[in-house]
Amino acid sequence: MRLMASKIRTIADHLSPTEIDTLIREIMTSGRIYVMGAGRSGLVAKAFAMRLMHLGLTSYVVGETITPALKPGDLLVIFSGSGRTNTVADIAETASEIGARIALITSNADSRIGAIADALVIIESQRDMVQDESEEFEIRQMMGAHKSFAPLGTLFETAAMIFADAVISRLMEITLTDEAELKDRHTNIE
Repeated sequence: MRLMASKIRTIADHLSPTEIDTLIREIMTSGRIYVMGAGRSGLVAKAFAMRLMHLGLTSYVVGETITPALKPGDLLVIFSGSGRTNTVADIAETASEIGARIALITSNADSRIGAIADALVIIESQRDMVQDESEEFEIRQMMGAHKSFAPLGTLFETAAMIFADAVISRLMEITLTDEAELKDRHTNIE
């Protein structure tokens, strides 16, 4: 845990304030925010969508049955370490064609999604190197290609989760929202 924490601190030290400001501006100026990611990055995205809802913003998770049609001017926030996962990139390209704004939280700016992103936050990570660059996320997951102290992008996902929570904290400051207001929107039927 200490090793991972030190890596996360290094990642945080290298985040771009300009990239963060651009992401926050996109969130604040969007009427509706859609989030997505594949696998564990998708879980980070869902947690982020929940916190946006707690903040009082209109947020949806792509792929859920109650997610409404995307419209021009909506924001799609994508969590993808590689920025190349086919299923996610296909949806990003469709969203862009519809006229949505694209925000990407990634460790790979030079990627298929990165090429179309309106806002890009680079979270450097120690992702496992894939020998065959054509291998996609889904194939690596199915084959169980694990190695290193933080396998399959764990460091990216952990850093992305911490980053997403920090963004929520900043949005709370900007919107003058206190924790009691968030608690009022928290589920009460569990």
